[in-house]
Amino acid sequence: MLTFAFDVGETIVRDDRYWASWADWLDIPRHTLSALVGAVVAQGRDNADAIRLLRPGIDLGAEYAAREAAGQGEHIQEDDLYSDVRPTLVALREAGHRVLIAGNQTLRVATLLRELDLPVDAIATSGEWGVAKPSSAFFSRLIEFAETSPERIVYVGDHPANDITPAKAAGLRAAHIRRGPWGHLWAEDPISANADWRIASLTELTDIAG
Repeated sequence: MLTFAFDVGETIVRDDRYWASWADWLDIPRHTLSALVGAVVAQGRDNADAIRLLRPGIDLGAEYAAREAAGQGEHIQEDDLYSDVRPTLVALREAGHRVLIAGNQTLRVATLLRELDLPVDAIATSGEWGVAKPSSAFFSRLIEFAETSPERIVYVGDHPANDITPAKAAGLRAAHIRRGPWGHLWAEDPISANADWRIASLTELTDIAG
């Protein structure tokens, strides 16, 4: 039996709504913000730098709080999930594997994910743990969370630097999924090549598990 641990953004959940909502909140054309997100990703920078380029000096924490207070904060709905998510999670559990979700997300996202009633054994976020990827402390916490040895854990993510490299450094196995801006941009990067598996769909994980 293996434990499959999934990243969130652009692994199981599309980020479209997230960036569109920020653009609308700041009265920025959606395409402009989307293009700048791509630009900073290509430069290996924090994706929030796209907002900082358009609104120099912005206090993102304060803006986040204001959005939540205005009822325009984070939302995750069923149609934000990639279509292969539920079938894959169900198949892995039916095969006897443990399935977890653990990514760099807020406390609010942890609540939203649980409200979706996903077929997983447990959900946790960096906001709950107080440590975030790519810190080794995040993966140490993940190993404790999984309650198994590192080599029995497969971490699934789209971001080579945040997901693949630190997971491998912690002794986990890793699957790099080629989707979203990070997954596609760095699909052939040497860092991605360090993954144990490179996949285009989560459904391919059932072959790994088999």
